[in-house]
Amino acid sequence: MSEPSPAAGKGLFDSLKGLAATLIAIAHTRLELLSTDWEEERARLVSVLALLFVALFCLGVGVVLLAILVAVVFWDSHRLLALAGLTGLFLAGGVAALGVARHKLRTRPRLFAASLAELSRDRQHLMDRS
Repeated sequence: MSEPSPAAGKGLFDSLKGLAATLIAIAHTRLELLSTDWEEERARLVSVLALLFVALFCLGVGVVLLAILVAVVFWDSHRLLALAGLTGLFLAGGVAALGVARHKLRTRPRLFAASLAELSRDRQHLMDRS
């Protein structure tokens, strides 16, 4: 019986070290992609929330100005035109911000889409090697 040579044992150990290094590199890359996806989703949510706050503020101011407009309807002079213009401006701004926020919520990208695509490519690459 022949004993395995020290070079063969070292080759197996080096292969295992290389495999472990490759697996760690793959896991590291995937975690970086997941964190990038998470940051993008967080930034998107912050922008949508900011737009919703702007929409609520503008709609609130518009409603207050509309109430003032109704109170001043029977008043004299051009105060009515100024209040109507401000009311229309704030209501239009609120409706526009609300529309943009709805659009952003409906067209959001799939969470972790890039990471899932990379994992799928990795799986396919490993299947092709087998």
